[in-house]
Amino acid sequence: MAFVFAIAPQARAQGGPPYYTNDPGTPGSNSWEINLGYMPFLYNGASTTHMPDVDINYGVGDRIQLTYENAWLRVKDGAGAAKYGVGQDQLGVKWRFYDDKKTGLGISIFPQLSINNPDQSVQRGITPPGASLILPVEFTKHLGPIDVNWEVGYNEVHLGPHGWLAGFVIGHDVSKKLELDAEFYGLGTFNNSNNQQTIDAGVRYKLRPPFILLLMAGRSVAPAFRGQPFFVGYFGMQFLLPPKPFE
Repeated sequence: MAFVFAIAPQARAQGGPPYYTNDPGTPGSNSWEINLGYMPFLYNGASTTHMPDVDINYGVGDRIQLTYENAWLRVKDGAGAAKYGVGQDQLGVKWRFYDDKKTGLGISIFPQLSINNPDQSVQRGITPPGASLILPVEFTKHLGPIDVNWEVGYNEVHLGPHGWLAGFVIGHDVSKKLELDAEFYGLGTFNNSNNQQTIDAGVRYKLRPPFILLLMAGRSVAPAFRGQPFFVGYFGMQFLLPPKPFE
């Protein structure tokens, strides 16, 4: 099963693509952040791949972000042929309601609704049967040369067990162009029927405006069986529009 899954002038943060943990950052007023990524989730005898994952964000003022995300999915289970189809539409609104420049602390909420398209993805076993609503809170904090970002949230699921999510990213800007990060991310259900925790590491590399290279690779904390992935990754590009010099 695949995981159900923005940098502002006011809030430096390490979360967001290529990582699963979100951060309080927003694109800025009338600005776009578009992320295109290849996302493999590999299991023993099965895989789900976003090829690509499309994540589009638009800034309304300096503290609000509108988000649309979806993916073209490749799902393979066992020796059968791979299935292809459109994933669920994910619609979100992020509001960074607290931003203290002196302490470097930022806090946001980011509700996201996932709904199925009017196609055959549910019947073919590509997407879950019901909608879901994620209600998370994001935090970011500067600790000297280190940026720390964490997220916790509740997942309300229609036609399925309700769940939770939690993520933690720590990162450092090695240079003006290169950022290195490490992440722990977990999600699951309250009945413990499908819990997954992963660890990963990644980089962001500023090529030239408006392009930022996004790379991440990791695996499950637990041994890779009973639904735990032996590899997860993100390989893609971020576009910041309109183009402007990097800070």
